Order: sequence, then structure tokens, then C-alpha cells
Amino acid sequence: MADTPKRRLLDQMGGAPTYVAAGSRITGDVEAPGALVMCGQVRGDGDVKGPLSVAANARWDGEVHARSGVIAGAITGVIRVDEKLEIRATAVIRGRVTARTLAIAKGAVIEGEVTVTSGEPIINFEEKRGQ
Repeated sequence: MADTPKRRLLDQMGGAPTYVAAGSRITGDVEAPGALVMCGQVRGDGDVKGPLSVAANARWDGEVHARSGVIAGAITGVIRVDEKLEIRATAVIRGRVTARTLAIAKGAVIEGEVTVTSGEPIINFEEKRGQ
């Protein structure tokens, strides 16, 4: 089963991710060499070389670039993702969203421009598992 595709973001992370814990606040730019799990607040720009996970109670104000991502929290600014971006039902995004492929859960809020660079249609889905 080593060739089984890894569907969940945490399964795809590989090495140890960088964590921003709940209750933490960062002001300034954030650079992560691999995966980043965001549970706190960031005010600044971000460059994430791996997958980005933004928890439901997390908030990011600024421009963030990542390889792939799952957004459940709030982003005000710009999010650019090189590969797949999943926007969960609890997400609130105010700003520009750009991704190669995009999946948006019913209930998510996006106020701004959305661009899918692959030309594929946006996948709309209803979440079946708990937040």
C-alpha cells in the first residue's frame, strides 16, 4: 500500500511541520521551509515551501504563498497556491485567491477575485467530516 494516494493534508506533509500555536500572534513576514500549520494569528506576508493548513480559529492578514493548502480560518489579503487549494466551510477569505486547482466547501465565504490557473472548473463540495 505504499503507492496509496495521500488525500489529507497532514498525510502529505512528510517531515515535521512548523506550528503557529493557538493564542500566538506574529507580526512580520513568515517563511517556512516545509509545511506550516497555522492555529494563531499572523499579520504579515508568508512564503510556505510546503503545504499550508489554516485552522478554523486562525487568522492571516497579508499575502501568503504556499505549495498547496487547506484553509478553514480567515485570510484578509492574497493567497497564492501552486497546486491544490481546499477552502473549508468555516473559511472567510477577503481578497484575491489564485490556485492551480480549487475546491470550495458549501458555507465558505470568499469576497474577492478567484483565479484557477489550470483552467479546470472549481470543485464545490459539502463537508462530511467534522471540522
